[in-house]
Amino acid sequence: MEYYKILGVEKTAAADDIKKAYRKLALKYHPDKNPGNKEAEAKFKEINEAYAVLSDEKKRKEYDTYGSAGFQQRYSQEDIFRNFDLNDILGQFGFGSGSGRTSFRFGGQSSGSPFDFFSQAGNGRGCGGSGCRPQPAKGEDLTYELSVTLADVLHGAEKNISLRHSGETQNVSVKVPKGIESGKRLRLSGKGAPSSTGGQSGDLYLKVTVLPHEQFTRDGDNLIMEKKLPFSEACLGTTVEITSLDGKSFKIKVPAGVQPEAKLRIKGQGLPSGPIGERGDLYVKILVQVPKQLTGEQERLVRELVGLGL
Repeated sequence: MEYYKILGVEKTAAADDIKKAYRKLALKYHPDKNPGNKEAEAKFKEINEAYAVLSDEKKRKEYDTYGSAGFQQRYSQEDIFRNFDLNDILGQFGFGSGSGRTSFRFGGQSSGSPFDFFSQAGNGRGCGGSGCRPQPAKGEDLTYELSVTLADVLHGAEKNISLRHSGETQNVSVKVPKGIESGKRLRLSGKGAPSSTGGQSGDLYLKVTVLPHEQFTRDGDNLIMEKKLPFSEACLGTTVEITSLDGKSFKIKVPAGVQPEAKLRIKGQGLPSGPIGERGDLYVKILVQVPKQLTGEQERLVRELVGLGL
């Protein structure tokens, strides 16, 4: 959904302007003013979803960063409406449970969309009377694990996966956005279990796990790799060549007297901060390699160094 367009405001709109736009539209499309009007009902749902996102500083920032498609993959309906009290908000405008007609209790549960009240029967919620017919129940939401590589995180990817549910195999395609993190969920609307009563299918949630890499470890948007140096090079300094995650070669100067665990930075060669964010940095962590065995000549020279205080 294009939330700014739904509320009729610019992307740079201040919080007060967004609230004013929402108030105007909420008054216009509220179910109490449009009994039985399905178009108004759908519009009312849209403007409340838009306001739930744009009135929340964190959600608005992520929506601006990832865009509509990226945001919808990260936020389920439950996430969008969490901490969004429609009764309280509409009560400020003279609507809600205080008006004596429409009650927005959302079924008393936090799961699913708060706007399930539009499909409830018998208590006049969202339909302006007692003649509402119950709508078919939505199918079950499904959750599966999705493993991705660091290369997928860097470049983004499209994954084709086969899922089995109730004895049937379903092939689905999902776009993995750049910068994805372990634990994030991607939502595929309508790809869950079918409804047993003829309603819409549930949603499919893919819980992301980023697989470990043999050379790089992740630290937020940064990458860390290890480089072992002989003791002599750590003392005298040297130049080493490394290859980044996307195959680029870099020569970096290691200063004389570098300490073990020191990190040398290559700017902009880490992972992207989201689909359109800038890349983090690549850090080369220096490890000093101590030989397990010495030749006779090496041992003699090391003993001389001991005598010199090194």
